Amino acid sequence: MIYFNWPVEQENTNAKLGVTFSKRYAEDIGLDWQEAYLAMFDDLKVKKVRIPVYWDLVEKEEGSYDFSEIDWQLEEAGKRGGEIILVVGQKVPRWPECFVPEWTKNDDVKRKERLVKFVQVVVSRYENYPVVRYWQVENEPFLKFGICPTLDKNLLDNEIAAVKSLDSTRKIIVTDSGELSVWVRAAKRADIFGTTMYRTIWKEGIGYFDYPVGPRFFQFKYWLNKIVVNQENAIVIELQAEPWIAGWTTSGALSEQFKSMNPEKLKDNVSYARKVGFPEIYLWGVEWWYWLKVKQDHPELWETAKILFQENGN
Repeated sequence: MIYFNWPVEQENTNAKLGVTFSKRYAEDIGLDWQEAYLAMFDDLKVKKVRIPVYWDLVEKEEGSYDFSEIDWQLEEAGKRGGEIILVVGQKVPRWPECFVPEWTKNDDVKRKERLVKFVQVVVSRYENYPVVRYWQVENEPFLKFGICPTLDKNLLDNEIAAVKSLDSTRKIIVTDSGELSVWVRAAKRADIFGTTMYRTIWKEGIGYFDYPVGPRFFQFKYWLNKIVVNQENAIVIELQAEPWIAGWTTSGALSEQFKSMNPEKLKDNVSYARKVGFPEIYLWGVEWWYWLKVKQDHPELWETAKILFQENGN
């Protein structure tokens, strides 16, 4: 613990910033998701965006696909010089973590077969889109979190193999928890490993809890994975930039939300991530910043993020 918390002074100021954007979550908190998406590019000047492909929305009926919302997001990003990480699989960003169509839920064998097919369909559709920079296969597949089917490592490997067989030009990201995993299982399967990074959480029976580790904790695990599985490519795929409270984020009082995320904490978290030294940092919470601005008349987080992205030269 002394080593993990030994101060790190140098920041990787060349690290590029990005965000995760969820159309689903934007709608859940009452936003016009297209308006929020365009504001992210046009006002914040974001360039790097991670976008989940929700299986249950795209294939509501077996064999019938509606990619119109994903198409629109990629086309608008392309017009603005964006770079997209497209997340495929059954477990992708935002609660409840896994998004499985109703027509698969009573047949586990069918779900697995159709999941691989769905991944193939997505990759085949978008492999010729230059705006797609990376594929991410599943989201924190080894973390037991969310309402999800039991992990099947063979299924995960089949999904990765399906992506590689269709597109050998792009690297594949596999992610894992920054604080609750040693990363090896995800890192050995990835061309690029992505870690989450949370500083302040809320836990039943404890309340608010700050992880008692500094940037060297992540540097150590990176070094460990270089040695054990020869993984030298790592990014911060999910840096906390929105609150973690009891219950749904936007259902709590603003005073409660601001306990675990506010402009100073946002700047501090970015500084912390830069001290880890990884080349890319994707922030988690852009929809919440916009919700604060347009629904709550609190533009402070949005304006702070705007300064960070301007300073970053994205």
